[in-house]
Amino acid sequence: MSATVRIAIASIFIGVLVLGIKTLAWWLTGSVALLADALESTVNVATAIAALIAIRIAARPADASHPYGHHKAEFFSAVLEGVMIIVAALLILREAYVGFLSPKAMDFPIEGLLVNGAATVINAAWAWVLIRRGRAARSPALMADGRHLFADVVTSGGVVLGVLLAIVTGWWVLDPLMAAIVAVNILWSGFRVVRESLSGLMDEAVSQETLEKVRDIISKEAGGAVEAHDLRTRHAGSATFIDFHLIVPGETTVFDAHEICDRVEASIKEAVEGAKITIHVEPEHKQKHSGIVVLD
Repeated sequence: MSATVRIAIASIFIGVLVLGIKTLAWWLTGSVALLADALESTVNVATAIAALIAIRIAARPADASHPYGHHKAEFFSAVLEGVMIIVAALLILREAYVGFLSPKAMDFPIEGLLVNGAATVINAAWAWVLIRRGRAARSPALMADGRHLFADVVTSGGVVLGVLLAIVTGWWVLDPLMAAIVAVNILWSGFRVVRESLSGLMDEAVSQETLEKVRDIISKEAGGAVEAHDLRTRHAGSATFIDFHLIVPGETTVFDAHEICDRVEASIKEAVEGAKITIHVEPEHKQKHSGIVVLD
């Protein structure tokens, strides 16, 4: 079992634990804002399960039906997470509206805040772990799950603020008002997750920084070639696909051309983790006098 899968499984257990704690906080107080916080946590459990399924599918090796692998499964999971975050925000807005219509005092507000605070600390620590490990493993599913949990932490902070203000002022309408404000923040978080995940599904190119790194490597390491052109990149989960045309002198032997390609591939793979490289070798009459100039 890989480290990424173990983290995804742990996310499910932590999600259930936090959901239970936040539900207890709502039960103690009857707070609309704390109910909203608990509703958001139900999505944490569902998205953690979706992330685990996607990670296991993405880890499958390429086969006859999927010759490029299953890397994009994680993007589907991340899109699902974003949609579920948005659904949770809409549910919270509904509860906030009901609270506006009939605001009421809370039962045991301090006890509820302490219980909710414990859940928030757990979420904050685990969100940091997920984002850190997700970046290291280049896992969109883990990073989306981590950002989702971080949004939950922000939500909880807003809830605590709203409940405290309501207790101090006696304006119990602040409870549903804060629930509505944090729901809007959650909506924005969900939109960002969906947008970033869709970019992966649409074969978005690598960052400009990575692209420049690849161009520089080709220019320096492809000695014996003339130029490289039609460089294309795309990322899918932990894999980065890179392909380009490499122009070599007409008298270059197949063996020598292969040696050049091997040298370039090795350097790119060392610089870009998870790189999948395809090089199309062409004779010099195919030269376009554009693209990447190979240094002598």
